[in-house]
Amino acid sequence: MTQDVKEIFGGALAAKVRTLAPSMTRSMQRVAEAVAGDPAGCAALTVTGLAELTGTSEATVVRTARLLGYPGYRDLRLALAGLAAQQQSGRAPAITTDIAVDDPIADVVAKLAYEEQQTLADTAAGLDTAQLGAAVAAAATARRIDVYGVGASGLVAQDLTQKLLRIGLIAHAHSDPHLAVTNAVQLRSGDVAIAITHSGSTGDVIEPLRVAFEHGATTVAITGRPDSPVTQYADHVLTTSTSRESELRPAAMSSRTSQLLVVDCLFVGVAQRTYDTAAPALAASYEALAHRHRK
Repeated sequence: MTQDVKEIFGGALAAKVRTLAPSMTRSMQRVAEAVAGDPAGCAALTVTGLAELTGTSEATVVRTARLLGYPGYRDLRLALAGLAAQQQSGRAPAITTDIAVDDPIADVVAKLAYEEQQTLADTAAGLDTAQLGAAVAAAATARRIDVYGVGASGLVAQDLTQKLLRIGLIAHAHSDPHLAVTNAVQLRSGDVAIAITHSGSTGDVIEPLRVAFEHGATTVAITGRPDSPVTQYADHVLTTSTSRESELRPAAMSSRTSQLLVVDCLFVGVAQRTYDTAAPALAASYEALAHRHRK
């Protein structure tokens, strides 16, 4: 492959970095310059490795990836690997985690495991712990917690509420939009409402959160789009990784992993804050079900 072709492939990324540089912080510029200058080397690094190389943070790496047009660091890393392959051969990259209909099951397992790992890493790196701490503090002292979600997000809402119930808190998951709104009007100051929506634009989730917000409840949005409509009515926003979609891995599937990490962080934080009451409540729930597991 000629040097001219290598420069064409690398030049596109370098040009994008130059264009976006004025809107970046100095830390983000260091990350962007590193990936543009050495795609192959950076493709081999984890989000932590690139942060250490550039003297920045994991959160800065994730923010830079998003500014460059990628949903998260996983996607930027794949693009860098592809660019490196192009620079070596001049052909389109063969590296991909997209699952094909004829993939062997071992490849499916490997690809999904890689995607899940990267989704969790991106979500952890991009999660605002100050916002998480505030949401934990509100939930730990709440009179009542309502959680809204539909479809796959509704399953995550149910997961969170059953955990909260087992440590003695009053929590309800609402997937029926009418029931969600009629319950939201009963909320007031001292209550917490949590909306879970990957797109951030699901009307059946936004509406009850708006009602709860207007009635004085503390509101939390768990979403992959921090600038989406749901955040208008959220006191606290917890951002999840915006995973890549594919034909056999829709957004509803890929977003669930990051949502579950966030709700687990929220739950553990609440359990820590309420340990004196949470521990005996959890023990009592185990005991109540123990006879069902005995032979």
